[in-house]
Amino acid sequence: MTELLRTRGLTRHFKVGGTFSGKRLHAVDDVDLTIEEREIVALVGESGSGKSTIARLLAKIYRPTSGEIYFAGRPLSTLRSRRDLLSYHSDVPMVFQDPFSSINPVFRSSHGLLRTLALHRPDLSADQRMDEALRSLEAVGLTPAADVIQRYPHELSGGQRQRLGFAQALAVRPKLILADEPVSMLDVSIRIGLLNVMARLRDTEGVSILYITHDIASARSATYRALAMSWVI
Repeated sequence: MTELLRTRGLTRHFKVGGTFSGKRLHAVDDVDLTIEEREIVALVGESGSGKSTIARLLAKIYRPTSGEIYFAGRPLSTLRSRRDLLSYHSDVPMVFQDPFSSINPVFRSSHGLLRTLALHRPDLSADQRMDEALRSLEAVGLTPAADVIQRYPHELSGGQRQRLGFAQALAVRPKLILADEPVSMLDVSIRIGLLNVMARLRDTEGVSILYITHDIASARSATYRALAMSWVI
């Protein structure tokens, strides 16, 4: 297998307290991990262990305090131009934990999909963007896609909203999806369906997934390799 993403000594500390406080919260310390192409890797740990911080570091929402992230062999610290950053965010999108707040309730399902495609795939025509949006919905099991794309978020279940989040990530033809606790707010009966979606995306779309969870059982069922995070005091 070919290495897709690698971190070396990845560290993130947050300043806590007032302006003159010297206190630091050690959210992530010296983490090394690798993700191969077409691989689902689970990052497992309890609340406060730094799992979501790692996801946000990989998504370039946070900057590392120290250490480096390499994607396709290139250090992310060298990404400077808007084009490079957009290209990376297209290759490595993120699916968030809460399916109820991560989607704008004012707009139809088509809004986020088409807006994402317009930003990251400007080469497509309007008709091509719609075709790609429908393809993404079908790939995550939201059918009939032509009906789902016209619905408002309140007309979708929690599981359907989370699938919509995966569809938005998939629409930009990513190489790696960062899935931050994607099933933790869903009923147990719905979780297995979404885990199957992740496995299907790996097999049919060739995408890798970093599956962040506190649930060891789901990590075992969804992945071949799991990495454990311990809580840092």
